[in-house]
Amino acid sequence: MDASTKYLRTVLSVLATLACLWLIAQLRGFLYDLWLILKVVAIPFLAAMVVTYLLQPVVDLLVRRRVPRGAAILIIYLTFAVVAVVLILQAIPVVSRQLTQLGQHLPDMIRQADGWIDGIAQRRQYLPDALRRGVETALNQAEQNVTAYVTRLVSMLTSTVAAVFMAFVVPFLVFYMLKDGRALGRALLHLFPRRYRDEAREILMDIDTTLGRYVRGQMLVMAAVGVLTYAGYLVVGMPYALLLALFLAVMDVIPYLGPFIGAAPAILLALTVSPPLALKVLLVNAIVQQLEGNLIQPQIMGRTLDLHPMAIVAAVLIGGEVGGVLGLVCAVPLLAVAKVVYTGIRSLFRTP
Repeated sequence: MDASTKYLRTVLSVLATLACLWLIAQLRGFLYDLWLILKVVAIPFLAAMVVTYLLQPVVDLLVRRRVPRGAAILIIYLTFAVVAVVLILQAIPVVSRQLTQLGQHLPDMIRQADGWIDGIAQRRQYLPDALRRGVETALNQAEQNVTAYVTRLVSMLTSTVAAVFMAFVVPFLVFYMLKDGRALGRALLHLFPRRYRDEAREILMDIDTTLGRYVRGQMLVMAAVGVLTYAGYLVVGMPYALLLALFLAVMDVIPYLGPFIGAAPAILLALTVSPPLALKVLLVNAIVQQLEGNLIQPQIMGRTLDLHPMAIVAAVLIGGEVGGVLGLVCAVPLLAVAKVVYTGIRSLFRTP
């Protein structure tokens, strides 16, 4: 292939890409409505997929010991239900007590925060004009953000019915995914031309392995971070330690950004108690994040995804912009799947 042909193909590829982007921009309203519909369907399936990847190794272990797959799944369900009931019964009194205390003290905390904001607002006339305008803009944005947060919180509370419905649907999805997962994979292979089925099977197996390692590893990392944070908060005397540690553990699923989002409520609440406590909470979070980044994450996750940090950050930002919280959570595994598919296709069409 000569230079002019390569140049022409490059130009045509760029033009085709720009045309696709323009078409997507024209269809953004339709795509947004479609995304809202797909999100309702996708959330239960994603939750079921996570649980399936967590339980799959145990099911395979029982099957290798000659336990029928259906019976193995039922045994795991029964064991999981007993353990979950025991943990919930143990955790409900603590969480309920901390929620009650938080509800009682929240008005005082809000009044204290309002006092800080009023103090800053009263002293802003002594600041230079440029800095004063910046402070006023920051105060206005803070007020808008608080209002938006309260609105989202109310929306979350009103979606309890949907959450309860999903809690009943997910176990059924998990059962069929564990029981008929291989049959679904074989059915998916028949969608490919016969000459490409071996390569497609390898790509699908690599995707399954990558997602399984990521889900199981991420759950272990979240659990370790939650336990360490809870212990640290108890040592420094942080109120509502369990609630704040649980929130941080859940937010840790978002790479790089999650630890900052998860630590923010604890630091802000600690500030309403005393500045020294806020410094201690900040120190606890810094130590936990150092342990996660240098010890926990490498030991558990290793090189599971083998993705560049810049690519992960870009995927998280794009995922958050496109899909909100769900996009933040799914950005990294989707990027890993895209890399597996790209690597498999490139090796398929690579010329010797």
